Amino acid sequence: MKKKRIYLDNCSFNRPFDDQTVLKNYLEAEAKMYIQKSILNNSYDLVWSYIMDFEVSFNPYSDRKNQIMKWKTIAVIDISETEKIIKMANIIKQKGLKSKDALHLACAIDAGCHFFITTDSGILNKKIDKIEILDPINFLKKMEVNK
Repeated sequence: MKKKRIYLDNCSFNRPFDDQTVLKNYLEAEAKMYIQKSILNNSYDLVWSYIMDFEVSFNPYSDRKNQIMKWKTIAVIDISETEKIIKMANIIKQKGLKSKDALHLACAIDAGCHFFITTDSGILNKKIDKIEILDPINFLKKMEVNK
């Protein structure tokens, strides 16, 4: 069986740094950490992108920025900006998404990702052709069912 290719957005990478006394944050952070372990165990292929580089570069906490950027070296693909991605992002943006979110999704689709994993509720409630959008918890539930 072919490994699933996944894209973790900036929100999901930052979830462990959010207030862990909030149950939702805690559970999503634990699920995201489990996904990262699964990537390291070669269960999934991680995709990175230029828009991840851009967003992470604005993280005001250097320790967090450095921890997140280490995942770039683990990614099997690092997507660069192309005209095709910009066009696709403009179409996705019409579904009510912010420009950066649309670019993340366009990069994930261009890389052939099966799943886009986020904790951003503004993205989670959208339906985008060619990719399934899930939070870390529901992604793990789906993978467990498909075993």
